[in-house]
Order: sequence, then structure tokens, then C-alpha cells
Amino acid sequence: MNRWLLEATTPDAVEQVVHFKDEVWRWVTDANMWVNVLFSGLRILLIIVLTRVIIKVVYQIIDRSMERETRGRLLANSRRFSTVGGLLKNVVTVICNFVMIMLILSEFNFNLGPLLAGAGVVGLAIGFGAQSLVKDVITGFFIIFEDQFAVGDVIQTGTYKGTVEMIGLRTTRLLSTTGEVHIIPNGTIINVTNYSLANALAVVDVPVKIERGLETTLALIGEALQGIEERNESILAYPNILGIQSMNTSEYVIRVAANCQPNARDAAQRQIQSDIKQALEKQTALEEAEAERKAREHEVQAEEAAGDVPRRQVAAAQEGEKGEN
Repeated sequence: MNRWLLEATTPDAVEQVVHFKDEVWRWVTDANMWVNVLFSGLRILLIIVLTRVIIKVVYQIIDRSMERETRGRLLANSRRFSTVGGLLKNVVTVICNFVMIMLILSEFNFNLGPLLAGAGVVGLAIGFGAQSLVKDVITGFFIIFEDQFAVGDVIQTGTYKGTVEMIGLRTTRLLSTTGEVHIIPNGTIINVTNYSLANALAVVDVPVKIERGLETTLALIGEALQGIEERNESILAYPNILGIQSMNTSEYVIRVAANCQPNARDAAQRQIQSDIKQALEKQTALEEAEAERKAREHEVQAEEAAGDVPRRQVAAAQEGEKGEN
């Protein structure tokens, strides 16, 4: 029975093998197929080469643009431009490689519609799941790209104020004047006050007793502030003495304003106050010494006047005695 089965199936099996062999030979010897494979391979190779060339060209454009921006700014932050350049290069690389992969898959007759739809759904899900992260990264990119502040600047955002220690794509680190380190997500930075971009204005109000003369006080303050820009480099020019700012029955206030370097307002105000205080102390000491001198002169004159009365009485008595004689 086995022999009968073998004899019954052998011709069909042989026929199938021969047919398969013919199909393989026909596929191998199909010139049109090999021409299509050759052209597809050349197109894929051309796509890869063109992608690399485009990436390199865009890299050079980004480098030249960053170099030109760096030369055009006297206070350019190289770290900022390197960060922006690196981020732009990464974006270009991802986009170009994605397009290259899509073109290569199209050469293999893949249906790209469902693939792109699936990628869009996955990207949308990731975007919804990481909204804060995406917001932080986008905000950090624009902070760096728009040059809103740099490392070393003194800024205030919300209730936080300090010196910028680090600017990243996700967070910014501030060091406050009292030593606290604030790490702020970039997505929460809405309003920024930068104290390091422009010259500051130091304003000092000097209270003066109402008994002091105005002209004398203004002259004293003007003399005290002579050469202050040499004593303190943060002050750019001789301060302006604006005059009386306010007044009451016991004192009046004279306002002094001076242009100073960015983020140097406190140092300039301390220097102005110190110089005026020293001048007032010196003037007060001179006035007290003059008052003391006058008081002593008055005492001496009083003593001399008091000592003249007995002498006059003795002289009058002596003259009376002589007259009687």
C-alpha cells in the first residue's frame, strides 16, 4: 500500500518541484526585474547621498549664521549660540532622516498612508502625555534664541530674583543674593526683568535738618561728590543733584541721581551715601568746633568783663581819697 501511495504521489511532487524550479529560474533570469532592482538600488543610494549632502550643507549654513551673529555682538555668549546651533542641527538631522526613511520605504512599495497615520497618532499621544516637557523645551529654545538673558545676568521672574547660573532647554538655574539656588522650569517663565542689559540709575535721597541752609547744603553735597566716578568704577558720570524732593517742618530731602553700570545700583548708592555722610560729618565737626571756639571766647570776654568791675571800683576809691587829701 505504501508503494502504491509513493507511485501515486511521485509524479505530482516531481511536477511541483520542476514548476518551482522553473519559476525560480524565470525570476532569476527576468531582466526587467533586475533592471527595476538596479534602478531602485541606485535611487536608494542617491536618496542616502543626497540626505547626507543636505545635512552637511545645512550644518554649514547654521555654523556660518551662528558665527556671524557672534561677531555682530560685542557681548555675545558663545555657549548660547552653540546651544542654539546644536539644537537646530539635531532638528535638521531628525527631519532629514525621517524623510529619507519614508522615501526608501516607498521604493519597497510600502503603503505609507497607514504608517504616517500611526506615527501621527503616536506623536499626538506623546504630546498629550508630556505637555509640560514640550512646553519647557519650546520655551527654553526661544529664551536662548531670542537672547532674553544670559549666564551671569541678574534677572527677576515672578518672585525669584538672582544671577543666572545655567540656561538649559528645560530649566533655568538662579543664584539669589542670599545663597539660595532656584531651579525654574522654562515653561513657567512668563515675564522676565533683566537688570544687566542697560545702564542703571542710582537714586539717593539725603535728609537734611530744616535749620541747614539750602545753598550751603547743595554746595557741600556737590563738593563731596567730586571725583566719585574715579573712586567707584560702577558710577559712569558725575551725579546730578536734582534738588529738594520733599520737605516737612523738621527736615527737607535732597535727591541725587547717578548713571551707573548694569546691576551696580546698590554699589553706586552706597558710595554716594558714604561720601555725603563723610562730608556732613566733617561739616558738623567743623561747626561744632567753631561753636566751641565762640563759646570759649564768650566765656573769656565774660570773665574779663567780670574782673574789670573790682578794678574800676578800687581805682575810683583811690581817686576819691586823693581828692580829699
